[in-house]
Amino acid sequence: MVSTHSLNKVRGAASSMDNVRIQPRTPRQGMHDTELELTLLEEDEQRQASVGVLNDDGDSTRTPRPKRAMSTKDQRAMSLLITLYLIQGVPVSLYAHRSVPFLLREHLSYSQLAVFSLASYPYSLKLFWSPIVDSKFLPTVGRRKSWIIPMQLIIGTIMFAMSFHAEKLIQDPTDNINLLSMIFTGLVFFSATQDIAVDGWALTLLSEENLSYASTCQTIGLTTGYFASFTVFLALNSEAFANKWGIPRLTMDAYLRFWGVVCYSVTAWLFFVKEDKEVLNVNEMDVKRVYLTIWDICKLKHVQSLLALHFVAKIGFQANDAVTQLKMVEKGLKKEDLAIIVLLDFPFQMMGGWIAGKFSTGNRALRPWLLAFWPRLGFALSSTLVVYWFPVPPITKGFLAFLVAHSVLQSFAGTIQFVGVSAFHTIISDPLIGGTYMTLLNTFSNLGGTWPKYFVLKGVDYFSVATCKLNDAGRDITIQAQECVSDQGKSLCESMSGQCVTTQDGYYYVSAICMGLGVLTLVLYIIPTARRLEALPVARWRVASAL
Repeated sequence: MVSTHSLNKVRGAASSMDNVRIQPRTPRQGMHDTELELTLLEEDEQRQASVGVLNDDGDSTRTPRPKRAMSTKDQRAMSLLITLYLIQGVPVSLYAHRSVPFLLREHLSYSQLAVFSLASYPYSLKLFWSPIVDSKFLPTVGRRKSWIIPMQLIIGTIMFAMSFHAEKLIQDPTDNINLLSMIFTGLVFFSATQDIAVDGWALTLLSEENLSYASTCQTIGLTTGYFASFTVFLALNSEAFANKWGIPRLTMDAYLRFWGVVCYSVTAWLFFVKEDKEVLNVNEMDVKRVYLTIWDICKLKHVQSLLALHFVAKIGFQANDAVTQLKMVEKGLKKEDLAIIVLLDFPFQMMGGWIAGKFSTGNRALRPWLLAFWPRLGFALSSTLVVYWFPVPPITKGFLAFLVAHSVLQSFAGTIQFVGVSAFHTIISDPLIGGTYMTLLNTFSNLGGTWPKYFVLKGVDYFSVATCKLNDAGRDITIQAQECVSDQGKSLCESMSGQCVTTQDGYYYVSAICMGLGVLTLVLYIIPTARRLEALPVARWRVASAL
């Protein structure tokens, strides 16, 4: 940790930062930015500089050494990271990947779902308490385990306690929407806190040459949690699927109880995992100085540009991400069919993560992230057309196969973007302030996908025009309905012997607005800004380590 005065001196000498050279770290010290830079060079340069520092002319100052196979320690570290990301991915996936919203959709309007969507905000605002997580800990337990262990115990306890009431709350959510929102807000908050500690641990748990695998571990862990909480759960929760295969239906209560026990088990395992002690500066223990450092980092012009980039980057496909699948279910797609689509999609997400990790290196780390924008915008358009021309059920096998292919390609592009930008964050994050730097970047990346969701869901109801058609003595009477989407709205119309008819679907208006803004921001701002940022030397992002 460094003082504010020292940081100001660094910014005043920004032009000389590219030539800063510091002696390599010992195995227990914080990672040195120049050594990490060597792992991000092109293949030819890596062979020339695998153990040395390149001078300004690109010449190597040391003799190259052959590339070593991944050590057993790194293999164990990757297994640990994948498990920890999985644990936080399961509860977050229940909310963020729409498993619970799918179950609530039949009972709530889109405006009510917008209120429930606010539960995701802790994951996007974790920067505000990340300095505390990064600085305060019990030395006898470990810098990261001091937070990971209690967070997992709390997450497991919430899921276990909720397992006795979840099914009832979800079946009658109209009167319990605020309680459900509070419960899931708590789960997301504690998962976000664990994520801060795990991100920080990843920077020191893996060796320098394998640090890029941190984003791979995150992708595998979170995607597996998504697979369990979306694909597996939705399929086994369906009565039609259970009856078809002659198996008991998996209730939300049983699912939460199972993962509560898993949380306890993994927490017990952590007690036997040794955390290496880090050599920390006294200032790193000062929370106030951490906040001041974050503020000084945020005042850097290129950091501000990156944060603004994240804030607007996901607008173009927000309607597609938040509403499209809900609309397909509304038009007759069965939940078990949707689960099959995601099941077949899972291995391609893993492949997408590997491809993005391979190309997110060197001086073009954001290349996969930028290239995937156009496919994602294209899929947002095609998804809107699919909803518009969605066939009347039952769904044919041919159309289901088309949906599978469409979903696979769409998520493939999304995974490439996620891993690409995560790899870039790993490259530029300063290990000397642990997970705080990464959390700053991830906060705005997550916020870019969180803040539009509320307005998208509210916009669907705002632009929709629904009527309740009544038949009175042979005369058709049309009454303006507040909403005819949820069971409550439809029941109210049916109680008057009427039928809900949507004459204008706000989904198409919101989708068009999002895609239009997405194309404009991509061409006029995102592409030129991203190319300028990725061209900056790594040392320009390392404010603390450059001192």
